[in-house]
Amino acid sequence: MTNSKKKTVTDSKTDSGKKARKNTTASSKTTIKKTSSKNKRKTINNLNISLEELLGAGCHFGHSVSKVNPRMQEYIFSVRDGVHIFDLIKTKNQLEKAISYLYKIISEGGKIIFVGTKRQAVESVEKAAQKTDMFYVNTRWIGGLLTNWPEIRKNLDRLEELNKKLLQKDTSLTKYEIGVLTREQRRLKDLYGGLMGLDGLPKALFVIDPKKEQTAVREAKRMAIEVIGIVDTNSDPEKIDYVIPANDDAKASIEYILNKVIEGIKQA
Repeated sequence: MTNSKKKTVTDSKTDSGKKARKNTTASSKTTIKKTSSKNKRKTINNLNISLEELLGAGCHFGHSVSKVNPRMQEYIFSVRDGVHIFDLIKTKNQLEKAISYLYKIISEGGKIIFVGTKRQAVESVEKAAQKTDMFYVNTRWIGGLLTNWPEIRKNLDRLEELNKKLLQKDTSLTKYEIGVLTREQRRLKDLYGGLMGLDGLPKALFVIDPKKEQTAVREAKRMAIEVIGIVDTNSDPEKIDYVIPANDDAKASIEYILNKVIEGIKQA
């Protein structure tokens, strides 16, 4: 082979190599860009949870020293006038972890049930569910709601059927029959109204006061459903997967935490 032919072949190989490297580099850049873009969608924006706001909402107040659950000691900062005071740095960190987890669930299409039947939580729980298109229980927890879901599903189907029937104002029904159906609708709505549209078991429960809602927590653990909870100093955090150590008796504290949860979930 002559020198000119050798040079032509070498140049050709060099050009091919350059093109291959260029294509590989371009492909890698595209892959990195897609991965970065994907990761960006999965990243939650800054929620601006401040210690001052937590303090202002009264999140730092626990129960009296005599009511403490020993397992909550790690979240306690000090005692003031016989009342335990939460370490708000830990409260902030735990709240951020919980919100990141909830964000992940929603991003992947999972469902959440907010549970809070104590007077201070009723309104905030309903608002949190409505603003995030999720579900809630704020009257009383129905035993078997998770462990006997097929039966609960029948009640939800019945409620939906009653809603349609009474909305249509079926003229074939007597006044008495309408009254009977209306009472049944009201009863089912009180129990299951916050679960309308839920077509299967949720991915997680968000519980205000696990001590009061221990039946819900117990059922969730039996069904391998994650539990996020606002846990006061008198509660046992052992069965809670994401503990938010904070005052679960003050409406302002509950409302502040749930507002931050709403803010985080709505980014998904």
